[in-house]
Order: sequence, then C-alpha cells, then structure tokens
Amino acid sequence: MNQTFYRRLTTFFSRWELWYHILMMPVLFPIGNYYFVGPRYFSDWRVFLLGTAVVCVLYWISVIALTLAVRGVIARFPDAQRATLRTLVMLTAVGTLTIALAVLDVFTYSLFPSLGVVFTWNAIRPILILGLIFDLCFCVALNVFYTYNQWHRDQTENELLRQATLQHQLDTLKMKINPHFLFNSLTSLSSLIGEDQQLAEEFVDRLSKVYRYLLQANTRELVSLQTELDFIANYASLLQTRYGASFRIEQSVDAAYLDHLLPPLTLQSLLDNAVKFNAMSPTKPLFVVIETTSSGRLNVRNNVQRKAVKMDISQSKLADLMVKYRQLSREEVQVEETATQFGVSIPLLVSQPIQPK
Repeated sequence: MNQTFYRRLTTFFSRWELWYHILMMPVLFPIGNYYFVGPRYFSDWRVFLLGTAVVCVLYWISVIALTLAVRGVIARFPDAQRATLRTLVMLTAVGTLTIALAVLDVFTYSLFPSLGVVFTWNAIRPILILGLIFDLCFCVALNVFYTYNQWHRDQTENELLRQATLQHQLDTLKMKINPHFLFNSLTSLSSLIGEDQQLAEEFVDRLSKVYRYLLQANTRELVSLQTELDFIANYASLLQTRYGASFRIEQSVDAAYLDHLLPPLTLQSLLDNAVKFNAMSPTKPLFVVIETTSSGRLNVRNNVQRKAVKMDISQSKLADLMVKYRQLSREEVQVEETATQFGVSIPLLVSQPIQPK
C-alpha cells in the first residue's frame, strides 16, 4: 500500500480499524455480490470487475458513515460505566443508518443494467440482513477497539502519574534533606560551640525543630498560619545565626488570620528565594517582611539586591508554590517586582480548600 495513502487513511481510522476493514473486504465482497448478482458474478469476468468496483465504493462509503455515527455515540457516552447504554444506542443508530445504506446499495446496483439488479424490496432485503449482521460485528469490533484504546490511555496516564509522583517524592526528599543548608548549619554550630555553648544549645534545639517539621510536612496538605509562623521563627533564627546583621526579618500578622491555612513550607520557599537571589551584607542587609492584609492574603516582600545571576521564577521554588495553589484555590499567587522591592502575595485558605476552577 502506498505509504502516503496509508498515512492519510490512518489520520481518520486507527491502525486496528483500518486493518479490520481491509480484512473484511475479501469476505464481504463475494457474499454481497452473490446476493445481488448471483452466480454470474463468478462466471463472467466483466460482471466480476464491475460488481467488485461498485461494492468497493459502497463499502467504504458505508464504513465512513458508520464510523462517524459510532464515534458520535462514543463521544456522547464515553464512560466505561455506560458501556451497555453506549452499545444499545450505537446499535440503534447504526441499524437505522444501515437501512438507508441498503437502499442506496440496491439503487446504485440498479444503475448498471449488466448487473441485472432491480430496485425492489426483494433485492433490498438480503443486503439489509447482511448489513445488520455486519453492523453487529462492526459495533462489537469498534467497542473493543475503543475499550482497548481507553485502557491503553489510562495505563499511560497512570504511568506518567506514577513517574510524576516518584519525582515529586524525590524532590520533596531533596528539599527535606537540603544538604547545603545542613552543611551551613553545622558549620555555624561548630563555630558557636567554641564561642557560646548556651547559644549552641539553642541552635541545636532550633535545628532539630526545623528538621522535625520538614520531615512531617508531606503528611499534611495544609497547616495553620500559626504553625507555619512557629516553624519559620526557628528557621529564620538559624538564618540569622549564619548571616548575622546581614539578614533581618519582620512580622506584622493579624491574629484573626492565625487559624487560616496554607501549604506547609510556603514561607520557607519564599525565604529561600529571597536569600538565594539577593546579595546581603552588614552595611546592606536583606530585609524580609511577612504581613497579612485586610483581604485575607499573606504578603512576603524583600528589598531587591540582585546577585549577578538574575532570578528566574520558572526555576525557583516559587514556581512549585504557584502550581500547588492552582490546585487548592481559585485565587492565584501574585508576584510583584519593582526596582527596589520583590513581593509575593498568597491567599490564606479557610478550613476546607476552595475547589479550583
């Protein structure tokens, strides 16, 4: 079969549908022409060629029309749970269409006198019976193809979902372990032990609380703002121990919103972005402000002191946070950047997540 023609056919038919119809041709063509023409179809080569040409054209007209009808029914009843209803409606639609096609077939044959077919009910009846038998096979075959394709698509989606879940678990584990942060914290601890043992003990206590929270974060979809602020107090304290006067954090949170919810580690992600993409020094400290608004949003903003590498939001933890919020709320995470300020505004959620659009 010509490759170009084959590719065109497979844009309409699936590969399995196409080969099913091709394999049915040598079965149905002789049977159909025997009903129409009789023994002359096999004894007269001219009748054989003409009858085969006519039945070939009518066959593919019927196949295309029936395929469109079947696909319309499948689109109307796509669910696997409605397979019985889908099959009944499909048989009804295809049966009605078959009656019209049977009339067309006999009329077309009657246009060629050498075939000896008269346009009468007696001529229509055999092809109608044959067509209804073909319809039953056709509907069963298409339902099998559809069910197989649906199963294969579901298997593919499940595999992609499994891979995405494993990748998410790996990313979460990396975030929890965060060897760079742990190394810096241990380095700071090493310095404190020789300088101030009391402060070193407090540092270890905060570090243990931070990692306890990190390890428990994936067990909860949402946490209260109060819980997140308690964690961030310990986390920010570790950062301040490391950076000293170079890093400062302020909070202005309305107590009315402390019971509102947000994804765990939200504030850590925003603090990490601020630290990662901004330079800081004792003379030019990095200021981070956490505050609530009267509209029930939490704003985290910092002064802009960009490092040599410009921040790419699409590659930051902020991108993951934005994706997560799209699954939880109709309200979007808002990012605002000026020459001097970078701010992120996130909606605080009520007791139950708002279903996304």
